[in-house]
Amino acid sequence: MPQKIAFQGEPGAYSHQACHAARPGLEALPCPSFEDAIAAVTSGAAEQAMLPVENTTYGRVADIHRLLPESGLHIIDEAFVRVHINLLGVPGAKLSDIREAYSHLVLLPQCARFLREHGITGRVSPDNARAARDVAAEGDRTRAALASELAGEIYGLDTLARHIEDHDTNTTRFLIMSREAEMTRRADKMMTTFVFRVRNIPAALYKAMGGFATNGVNMTKLESYMVGGHFTATQFYSDIEGHPDDPPVQRALEELGFFTDYLKILGTYPADPARDDT
Repeated sequence: MPQKIAFQGEPGAYSHQACHAARPGLEALPCPSFEDAIAAVTSGAAEQAMLPVENTTYGRVADIHRLLPESGLHIIDEAFVRVHINLLGVPGAKLSDIREAYSHLVLLPQCARFLREHGITGRVSPDNARAARDVAAEGDRTRAALASELAGEIYGLDTLARHIEDHDTNTTRFLIMSREAEMTRRADKMMTTFVFRVRNIPAALYKAMGGFATNGVNMTKLESYMVGGHFTATQFYSDIEGHPDDPPVQRALEELGFFTDYLKILGTYPADPARDDT
């Protein structure tokens, strides 16, 4: 039986594309929600999960940072996937026929210029791949989907316009999750992701961050979000360059421990080569 990688969305979604690009040897398993994709791995229905965490155009993917610490899974890799938006129509349709284009809410603003220039009204769909499936099923020449070329192939749609996104750097970062951690050093450049909560003392966050600065550890991401429904309960999500076995990282994490009451490493993994180009 082939090993599987779970993703949120329908066949043809950008997460499906990411599975093809980063894990071509695994069978992609579509799931209705992020929770379902995580559950597929924890239950053994899939070996890995492909989860989007941020996009260069619309920022952080909602709920992911909340789900990761409680998932019981470990980050074993990251993948930067270029998001190309395409206008997909039913066979025989032309660009001039299109009056409405359907896609996920976050995708529509990313090609607003193209839609405006061609007099096309954007309509919201629950998922870009779902939009492609619906357009194919309806057979209306005036309606199109904004989705991946993979979605066009799956649902038999023609590509009426290719790569219509407003920004030519539109990229999504995905984290690949597994039941088992892979803490060995597998590349020269490693990344470590962790979450923490600072103690309730004055300047705790400032002091906690000091260890990374004095030890020369580059922190590439620091984000906060509320936990437990309380404005005063804040958890921080962070990415740093390096491996926990590196002496500077060891010292920085040790100092962080003095000012936190919760610290959890979510994974250590090779930096995607595309990281430096994005």
